[in-house]
Amino acid sequence: MSEKDPKTSQDLTIVVQTLLQQMQDKFQTMSDQIIGRIDEMSTRIDDLEKNISDLMSQSGVEESEEEIKVTETSGTA
Repeated sequence: MSEKDPKTSQDLTIVVQTLLQQMQDKFQTMSDQIIGRIDEMSTRIDDLEKNISDLMSQSGVEESEEEIKVTETSGTA
């Protein structure tokens, strides 16, 4: 029985190491996917901010805001 224990222990060690390696690989894959999705969301947010800015410029919202600030400033002066 003592001869069988080291073999069983070695087999168990190999199984545990294999399982840990598989878990690490899956974790790395998931981590890479999450980072990729965050990068994609960042790009989409940047595009959205640019589009909103362009729409505001086209509609004259920025000019209206500047006129309001000038009016408020000259009213308090």
